[in-house]
Amino acid sequence: MSLAYVSSTVDADLAAVWSVLGDFHGMSTWIGRIEKSEPEGGEGRGAVGSVRRLTLTGELRVRERLVHYDEPGHQYSYEFDGEVSPFPVAFYRGTVHLLPITETGSTFIEWYGEYDCETALVEQLRATFTAIYTEFIADLRKTLS
Repeated sequence: MSLAYVSSTVDADLAAVWSVLGDFHGMSTWIGRIEKSEPEGGEGRGAVGSVRRLTLTGELRVRERLVHYDEPGHQYSYEFDGEVSPFPVAFYRGTVHLLPITETGSTFIEWYGEYDCETALVEQLRATFTAIYTEFIADLRKTLS
């Protein structure tokens, strides 16, 4: 199992960040490259087992299933769902986790993915996933500013 990991801070309090990021089906409202997010099998913010069908710019489509949702812990995990993965992986699980930075009133965010792939692709996919998480966090900052 390989890991792609990004951590950062967001200059907003935990409640404000979670109000945006904690909505599993709401990505299209704050991520620029996601044109549409359609829920399947449950529309609640944390409906474990539900799927979000994402349409990204360039007609790329992704299905992700929510496999864990911890509202009090401000964390959730999701996996690629479906026969066609947008990346050459045998398995992928992404996790988002928020923590308060009590000294400043801001929020610590970590976004990471665990994945299985061919050995030759590990570093390439790590770089790709890291870039995606970094872009998404930048979009989150724009939304909250």
